[in-house]
Amino acid sequence: MPTYVTLYKWTEQGIKNVKKSPRRADSAVKAVEKAGGKMLGLWYTMGEYDLVAVSEWPSDQTAIAFQLAHAAQGNIRTTTLRAHTTAEFAEIVKLMP
Repeated sequence: MPTYVTLYKWTEQGIKNVKKSPRRADSAVKAVEKAGGKMLGLWYTMGEYDLVAVSEWPSDQTAIAFQLAHAAQGNIRTTTLRAHTTAEFAEIVKLMP
């Protein structure tokens, strides 16, 4: 399955409810699995982003749909990056003319 790195920032609403964040994170991990994905890791971070997640999804469409649904709740804003393994990237560069 494709792998994605998601960078999260709390919205004003999200930081007001920060004490509920661990519970929301547990619910999100369960929701990822229910939606057909797999959460490989979730970390609270210091700096520009408040959380970082690494997940696998069956397709770009399912990954985007999940992120949109959770961002629509108003607690987070996300930036999601499609990640490729070294082996996957080696296959990609073979396609270069």
